[in-house]
Amino acid sequence: MRIKSGSIRYHQSKVSLVQRLVDACVIFLTIWISRWIFEVPWVETYNVAALMAVSLMIIFSAQNDLYRSWRVFAFAKELFQMLIVWFYVVVGLLLIAFMTKTTTEYSRLAITTWFILTPFVMGLSRFIIRNVLYSARKKGWNTRSAAIVGANEQGIQFANNLNDASWMGIKFLGFYDDRELERINLDGIVKIEGNLDDLIDQARSGEIDSIYITMPLRAESRTQYLISRLSDTTVSLYYVPDFDALDILHGSWLTMGNSPVVSIFESPYQGVDGWLKRLEDVVLASLVLLLVALPMLIIAVSIKLSSPGPVIFKQRRYGVNGQEIEVWKFRSMTVCDDDDDNIKQAQRCDVRITRLGGFLRRTSLDELPQFLNVLKGDMSIVGPRPHAIAHNELYRGEIHRYMMRHKVKPGITGWAQVNGWRGETDTMDKMEKRIQYDLEYIRNWSLFFDIKIFFLTFVKGFVGKNVY
Repeated sequence: MRIKSGSIRYHQSKVSLVQRLVDACVIFLTIWISRWIFEVPWVETYNVAALMAVSLMIIFSAQNDLYRSWRVFAFAKELFQMLIVWFYVVVGLLLIAFMTKTTTEYSRLAITTWFILTPFVMGLSRFIIRNVLYSARKKGWNTRSAAIVGANEQGIQFANNLNDASWMGIKFLGFYDDRELERINLDGIVKIEGNLDDLIDQARSGEIDSIYITMPLRAESRTQYLISRLSDTTVSLYYVPDFDALDILHGSWLTMGNSPVVSIFESPYQGVDGWLKRLEDVVLASLVLLLVALPMLIIAVSIKLSSPGPVIFKQRRYGVNGQEIEVWKFRSMTVCDDDDDNIKQAQRCDVRITRLGGFLRRTSLDELPQFLNVLKGDMSIVGPRPHAIAHNELYRGEIHRYMMRHKVKPGITGWAQVNGWRGETDTMDKMEKRIQYDLEYIRNWSLFFDIKIFFLTFVKGFVGKNVY
């Protein structure tokens, strides 16, 4: 789950402050080196660019929790987040330079080198600091002891996470639970160190630094009792909610006034992410349309000459938030009507498909007009494939969370399609599998995930054994 800035703040350690200062220095150092490599004179505009980059870094890092406590942030994830933040910074700088008409004041070679060099140096600085801290924690410095309240499956999973992440410097002491052993029912998988009163005594004596509560939501009275008793200690107390039980779809923390709120079902395209998603769609769709303009013209003429009927087939589909949109395709059938209550999917040897239409469908060339839908804003390059309205009404009552796929715009390609779930879905199991991949995409969405799917489409997404 992503924690949005402004709702719950992490304790900012000295290491985080040092890293902020190091990143600012890296930005200035790399732009100076890039200018020096190409013998570009240093002028005031490069100071302005570096200052703008630092400012944007502060803004976007807050949105992506780049400087959260390193004890709960693995290096691989931090590196990935750093790349995302720097990508946002680069896009922001380019937009500012374009709007202020100052692009000609900079050396393109120097600026491009700066954009590429900076994340490498930032990553190197993080690697060095991480290894210094890791070595110190292996020697017993800067470590913290931790206990878990709640001997259950969630507690075991959390304990395994602590033990696997030795870089956090957290020493796991054990489980504490006040239930009878027969009620715990874990067949001796875990050893109980004591009950809640034992835990409170050890916290008061300073033997425990951190306590993690993994009890279920229904154990509110026991949780409140523990919180009340531990308020008389200096222990750091954390509650680990069982979000898996809530079946969250791209959940996040936010605030409504002064009240913290957890989103259960939400679109991933919020704030800056929404703008970047739209920018991605407009840029990629424009480039693709420029490349395929001539092939589209040839296809349109071929359709008109090969069979009677319109060149473009328009079908009503559900878009984002379940609103109706009109999706365009090159016509591939002799009869194209989606107004009937019973929509029949294309099947192998379907007599409705024309000879040219069969080729267009197998190669996905019939979907090229949908890039115009993307420019209109009805669709996205990447997202769940839109289904006919009749199919939506059928499956929404049969497949759990089917309509959650409409929390985002439908896409020309998607995570399900590049994993082979493309074309006819003649059984409920096939449709359920497609929906599973659609929801996985929404749950794990990122700009880099979109780019990965986009390029995977060229490798294996245009054709499929179920495409007729």
